[in-house]
Amino acid sequence: MAHIIDGAMFRRMVISAAAAIEIHKEKVNELNVFPVPDGDTGTNMSMTLNAAAADLRKAEDPDLGKAASITASALLRGARGNSGVILSLLFRGMSKVLKPLTECDGVALGKALNEGVEAAYKAVMKPAEGTILTVSRLAAAAAAEAAEEDNDFEATLQAAITAGKEALANTVNQNPVLKKAGVVDAGGMGWMLILEGMMAALRGEDFAPPTEGTVVKESADFAAFDTEDITFGYCTEFIVSRDNDLQPAALREFLDGMGDSLVLVDDDEIIKVHVHTNNPGTVLEEALKYGALVTVKIENMRLQHTEKVMDEKDLTPKEAAPEKKYGIVSVCAGDGLAEVFRDLGCDGIISGGQTMNPSTEDILKKIQQTPAEIVFVLPNNKNIIMAAEQTIPLTEKKVIVIPSKTVPQGITALLSFDPEGEEEELTAAMTEALGNVDTMQITYAARNSDFDGYDIHEGDYLALAGSSLFGTDQDLNALLTALAQKVAEDGREFITIYYGEDTTEEQAAKAQEIFSECCPEADINLIRGGQPVYYFMISAE
Repeated sequence: MAHIIDGAMFRRMVISAAAAIEIHKEKVNELNVFPVPDGDTGTNMSMTLNAAAADLRKAEDPDLGKAASITASALLRGARGNSGVILSLLFRGMSKVLKPLTECDGVALGKALNEGVEAAYKAVMKPAEGTILTVSRLAAAAAAEAAEEDNDFEATLQAAITAGKEALANTVNQNPVLKKAGVVDAGGMGWMLILEGMMAALRGEDFAPPTEGTVVKESADFAAFDTEDITFGYCTEFIVSRDNDLQPAALREFLDGMGDSLVLVDDDEIIKVHVHTNNPGTVLEEALKYGALVTVKIENMRLQHTEKVMDEKDLTPKEAAPEKKYGIVSVCAGDGLAEVFRDLGCDGIISGGQTMNPSTEDILKKIQQTPAEIVFVLPNNKNIIMAAEQTIPLTEKKVIVIPSKTVPQGITALLSFDPEGEEEELTAAMTEALGNVDTMQITYAARNSDFDGYDIHEGDYLALAGSSLFGTDQDLNALLTALAQKVAEDGREFITIYYGEDTTEEQAAKAQEIFSECCPEADINLIRGGQPVYYFMISAE
């Protein structure tokens, strides 16, 4: 058994754990007990932990403290969704114990796991049993107890895994929603996959990221390449006019010995050349034998690469100097909704929402770019609130998170904003406004399920009122009519219907007609929101 671990092994364990959760993320996603397609716990945990794995891969032989610090920092900035934020807090607490150490034994592991649990519990306003918090707490307690008897790292980790599995199996009995669905907690499952991934590395059986297909990145990692690896430093391009009978084949042969990436094309009038070389002057001197230079371009590729790497390493978002007292940043998905928020005075829009949770760093960048002393953040989704709150200690700007759980709540809060008001008054007014609007949404079922007495089939339309399932039907207009009748019964006077990217103009017009018939006295507006996932998002005040 491994009695202790060092920084190299901790690094390896985190990378293995990231691969484990990536491989099994869909298994975790499928534990979502609600039929709305927001089963993204596994995806959020995977993206969060893989942010740390990516940074650890770049670190050369870090000691334990450094590896722990890299992990905690990357997780904090990369945290997505509530599950990702809680995961980052578990590792942040662990890092607090591991930073001063060069080696970690069983006792230190027990302390680290418990410190992580304490950090996570402090951040959650109303901790519930039968969640990742329960699983991590019982696993950590078992680890500490085992370490008192046998101060062996591997034995301690195994005790945590054994107890964690028992706790996970019991989550179905602790949470009424889980019990009704007959599944265990998704976040708890993710935590166990992570611990098992760490154990696999410890035993020399590291998980490796899935290799099926090629993952195409939005941009390359230039820091993965050394500047010294560029053999020929100057990208040299030129066009020479053909002023004599010398043949281009001879120039091709000469250039072939001067570098690489040679491309030479010619016709009766010119010769065009592209070549990477260390001696562009010699190349051009030889080219002049064939005629006059028409165009020349020489670029230092080593310098370009160095500048690119430096840009990538400067990961701290640039902080815009304050030009005003207040600024507002909002999260939403859909170009129409984004335009609404901009028209109401938002300084920055973060693309995200249901199934597309932005990371803490995504939110932080928009905050930093906002030229204001105080920045209000509207998450507009209950699964983004915690990630937004993690930005508060990461910037010198004052950040105030208004806990909006839906886009209509965010819009209503924004309508209550007075740029001339005092900070405390604004915070109170915007927070109070959240309760003045009812949000209804229509989406679809991602799979067959039985929830709250509803027999739901994959592809059915689902109507949500607040966070509760209101009804399900294969007829979209039937659901719209039921929602409109509810709004009429509640006596709401102002109704806004935002229709999504998958909603036709005809469907949108029919929705407005239905609400107009059911609520003849109400002021009804129809706006193209362009949001994904939801066919309709309805605000009633």
